[in-house]
Amino acid sequence: MDREQHSSGTELGRYLRARRAQVTPEEVGLPPGTGPRRTPGLHREELATLAGISIDYFTRLERGKETHPSPSVVDSLARALRLEEPEHDHLRSLAAHAARTPPEPPTTPSRSVRPGVKILLEAMRPQPAHVVSRTGDVLAWNPGGLRLLAGMEDWPARQRNIARYVFLHPTARDLFDDWGNQVRGCVARLRALAGTDPDAPDLTRLAGELLLKSPEFARLWERYDVRGHSYGRKTFHHPDVGDLTLGYQSMQLEGTPGHRLVVYHAEPGSTEYDAMVLLDLAASDSAHASRIGASRTGFAD
Repeated sequence: MDREQHSSGTELGRYLRARRAQVTPEEVGLPPGTGPRRTPGLHREELATLAGISIDYFTRLERGKETHPSPSVVDSLARALRLEEPEHDHLRSLAAHAARTPPEPPTTPSRSVRPGVKILLEAMRPQPAHVVSRTGDVLAWNPGGLRLLAGMEDWPARQRNIARYVFLHPTARDLFDDWGNQVRGCVARLRALAGTDPDAPDLTRLAGELLLKSPEFARLWERYDVRGHSYGRKTFHHPDVGDLTLGYQSMQLEGTPGHRLVVYHAEPGSTEYDAMVLLDLAASDSAHASRIGASRTGFAD
């Protein structure tokens, strides 16, 4: 899945190594020293001192020789690395995962979406909405929920994935006003999953494909960032309805293998709301035309 996947160590050790490389001595109140450093970030002995643990113990943690750090050690490392709360939580999860033996065999989660969820998607119109898997596969949608991601409908259903779209679809860079923030969020979600289920087949396939096809993905993957966003606002430069800024909310669907419902919204009566209505109608008309064409050529369901 990545260059370090088959090297010695654990995901916990790899995460500590990656985060250590992103903290400078100046950021934690240490003198910068003289001359250039051979490697970026803090040295092992510097981080061990800041966390109040021995250099030998920290080295064994990074190398995967020690897999049972206490909660107090995890919290001390988080403080020394200046981790924010989502990153701190991820470090706790990695420590708990490293202590589990034996590992559970990897499985591919179900892609099935319950009928009741599909009814909800339809009831949300004209608010664009879709259901995504834990790796970002687009599993179900209402008309606007697919059409909002301009050009994704041209891909086969099994290929539709948010990360694949933002990194590889030619329309994505122009569609998102903050494309850089979008791609960082996608990688953060996948990295968080890799921390607790690194050998999952669905993650391995997707990450392997993106590592080969996108240098930008490969660069961000090596940073081990795990901070995603579950709500906020996004600005789109949409080829069908022009510029619009929508609020969004991402929600975990209980009783599913990591599925999330993502809904975009705007104030009724606003220009953004009118644009959502147009997007919904355009998507509905396109789907209707496709069904008619399929029936005429003998390929209707």
